[in-house]
Amino acid sequence: MAIEQIKMPQLGESVTEGTISKWLVSVGDKVNKYDPLAEVMTDKVNAEVPSSFTGVIKELIAEEGETYEVGQVILTIETEGGGEAAPAAASEPKTEEKAAPVQSAGNTAASAPATSAKAESPKGVRYSPAVLKLSQEHGIDLNQVTGTGGGGRITRKDLMKIIESGNIPTGDTAPAAPSQTEVPAAAAAPSAPAAPAKQAAPAPNVPVMPGDIEIPVTGVRKAIAANMLRSKHEAPHAWTMMEVDVTNLVEYRNSIKGEFKQKEGFNLTFFAFFVKAVAQALKEFPQINSMWAGDKIIQKKDINISIAVATDDALFVPVIKAADEKTIKGIAREINELAVKVRTGKLTSAEMQGGTFTVNNTGSFGSVQSMGIINYPQAAILQVESIVKRPVVMNNGMIAVRDMVNLCMSLDHRVLDGLVCGRFLQRVKEILENTAKENTSVY
Repeated sequence: MAIEQIKMPQLGESVTEGTISKWLVSVGDKVNKYDPLAEVMTDKVNAEVPSSFTGVIKELIAEEGETYEVGQVILTIETEGGGEAAPAAASEPKTEEKAAPVQSAGNTAASAPATSAKAESPKGVRYSPAVLKLSQEHGIDLNQVTGTGGGGRITRKDLMKIIESGNIPTGDTAPAAPSQTEVPAAAAAPSAPAAPAKQAAPAPNVPVMPGDIEIPVTGVRKAIAANMLRSKHEAPHAWTMMEVDVTNLVEYRNSIKGEFKQKEGFNLTFFAFFVKAVAQALKEFPQINSMWAGDKIIQKKDINISIAVATDDALFVPVIKAADEKTIKGIAREINELAVKVRTGKLTSAEMQGGTFTVNNTGSFGSVQSMGIINYPQAAILQVESIVKRPVVMNNGMIAVRDMVNLCMSLDHRVLDGLVCGRFLQRVKEILENTAKENTSVY
C-alpha cells in the first residue's frame, strides 16, 4: 500500500489558488483514476478536480469553503502497488496533516515548522493552525466551542461565527501555540516549504441588528474580491469616455436580425459588432493590447477579447481567441456559446485563459456610464453602455433623434497614456459609425 497526495491544481494561467466548494467523495470511498474528487472555484472558473490514482480515500485534508494555494495537498489516497512509502514511517504514529488555508487571519501560523500539521491540546484534541491563530488573537477558549467539522472538529468557520457574534467564550486556558517539540513526529519530517501566507485585512466590525440578514461569503465572491482589490491596488486607474452615433449600425442590425436568427439559430446582438470593432482597432493600436510586467511591458501578439458574463452571484470572464480574425457572425456565435456555458456551469479553465483586453456589456442592464475595474494583468477594459435615443445637433445645424452610446474605458496608467487611448477610442468610434448595410457584412 502507498499513500498518494492530491494537490490543488492550477486551473488557469495566473491562477494561484482555489476554493473547495464541495467534496464529491468521503473518507473510505473507492475511486478510479480520473474520477471527480471535488468541485473547486477560482476567480476565473469552476472546475472538478479529478483523481490521479485508483484507490481508497484516506483523508480529506482541505475543508469546504476554504481557499488553498496551488500545490497544497488537499487529500490523500491509499493505493495498491509498489509505490514509495508515505512521508511518515510505518513505525511512527500516523499524524493527520492539514493544509493551511490562505486568505484568512489564521493563515499565519505562529510556528513555521507546524504549518502543515494539526496542533494538539493537552487534552489530546487537535486543532489546525488557522483555528489556533484565531483563538489566540481573540482569546477564545476552544474547550467551550462546539465544532461543526468532521467528527466534531472545530473549523475556522466556527470561530469566525463566534467572533462576528461578539459572544466570545473565554477561559483560563486557551490552547497554546505548539512549539517545535510539541509537533507530532510526522510533522517534523522534511516536507516542501509552505506557500507564502497572504495576510487578509481585518474584517470590519459591522453591528448586526435585529432583522438584518447575514449572507456567508462564497468562495467565488472571495476570489472576485481578491482579484478586484489587487487590480485597484496595483494598477493606477485612469478613465476616459467617448460618445458614438450608432444609428446606422442599429438600423442595419435590426434589418437582418430576424433572418439571421432563422438561418443561424442564435441571436445577432449589438455586442458582437462592438467586439469586432474593438478587435480591429487593437490591431491598429497594439500598445493597448499590452500588460505590465514589472521592469518591462509585454505587447501581446494575439488579440484575445475577454467578455464579462454575470450570473446571479458571480462574474466570469471567458475569452474569444483571435477575435480580429473572426467575422461578426463568428464572434456572435462565440458570445452566445460562452454565455450559455457560464450560466450552466460548463465553462472550462481553457476558455478563461489568454485574454489580452476586456469588453464589458454594461449596457445590457441599462447603464449609460460606468467605470470598470481592469481585468488584471491586462492594461485596459472597455465598458459598452446602453444604446439610447437622444436629440443630436447634426452638421447642418438640424436637430435629429439618433441612437447614441457611450464607450467608457479604464486604463492602467503605468502602461498607457491618454493620447494613445484617445486615438484608440476615436478609431473604434469611426468603425462603429461607418457600420452600415452598404459596407458591412456579418459573414
